[in-house]
Amino acid sequence: MSFFELIHEDKKTGARAGIMHTEHGDIPTPVFMPVGTQATVKTLDQTDLLTLDSKIILANNYHLHLRPGEDLVAQAGGLHKFMNWDRAILTDSGGFQVFSLGLQKEQRQTGDQGKLVKIDEDGVTFQSHIDGSTHRFTPESAIECQHKIGADIIMAFDECTSDSADFKYTKEAMERTHRWAQRCLIEHQKNTAYHGYKQFLFGIIQGANHEELRKESAKYISSLDFDGVAIGGESIGYNMEATEDILRWVIPLMPKNKPRYTMGVGLDPTDLLKVVAGGADMFDCVAPTRLARHGMVFVSSSQDPKRRINIKNSAFAKDFSSISIGCICLTCKNYSRAYLHHLFLAQEVSALRLATIHNIHFMLELMREARAAILEDRFEKLLSF
Repeated sequence: MSFFELIHEDKKTGARAGIMHTEHGDIPTPVFMPVGTQATVKTLDQTDLLTLDSKIILANNYHLHLRPGEDLVAQAGGLHKFMNWDRAILTDSGGFQVFSLGLQKEQRQTGDQGKLVKIDEDGVTFQSHIDGSTHRFTPESAIECQHKIGADIIMAFDECTSDSADFKYTKEAMERTHRWAQRCLIEHQKNTAYHGYKQFLFGIIQGANHEELRKESAKYISSLDFDGVAIGGESIGYNMEATEDILRWVIPLMPKNKPRYTMGVGLDPTDLLKVVAGGADMFDCVAPTRLARHGMVFVSSSQDPKRRINIKNSAFAKDFSSISIGCICLTCKNYSRAYLHHLFLAQEVSALRLATIHNIHFMLELMREARAAILEDRFEKLLSF
């Protein structure tokens, strides 16, 4: 059985329904992956995630390398055992974190390297944002680290450039990403089953907002023997107009028989539908959990045109309805807006958990609805959600 099985393509859009097969369970697509950066989805535990029926979560190589360290995770038997999660996991390579955390804003705008990050052809030397200690990632060590962590899906190490970086620097970084992609593949193929189960490696398309570079990168990364192809970069997910442009440029150049991953999409629930319509299969974003911790909870457009409300607003102090009409998450089935409003104002920790449960459920349920709509060739109607 192949890793990815394409089930159906919507007749009026580019939306696809498929399934990824891993040894920690099958993952129906399109799929939203809750972000568990440091081996935990903030404010939730794994029983919450099982109740939400999340098929896969995302963790981060950079953060786990710094704390607690990949060797400790390996000693525990891999990340699944370490965090008591027997479903699928994806780890980002840490490339985005190395560059975004290590470079100052004004340096990112010109592409110059900052004091905390030194990029060379072989890899990147960087300082920990936790304690200032010095670390180094090469394509080989980033893959070795992810092998030890043991996620089902791992990412090639890439150089993410700012959208404001000039064409020359963006091209240099893209070409370096391509050379690193080859090295990642070679290293991965030495041991594709570090913990006894198959790990799948994705390559990453870069090129910022330059159509010429994006197309070149899409062709090159798609030509390599990766199990899936991701679309990375600063714009993806945070500038949806640019994201949709990039999808139009690269999707026709990407293989149909491999999963397509738009990294960092999910600031707004409708963003997911836009990239699904564009032909993407997988996405992740810290926004649903981060917003929840600040009292921002998702609702349908019929309840609020912005599709979210701030539950801390005084308007909800005596509102005894559920957060979102028709929602069947644990929070909406058991608690009112007024109660959640009270918990936030009282600074009770339970407020963060209940709001996060709702937001994650909202995203996962939207993708379940999207999949059903694709299979029935009515996805276009869902776009007006």
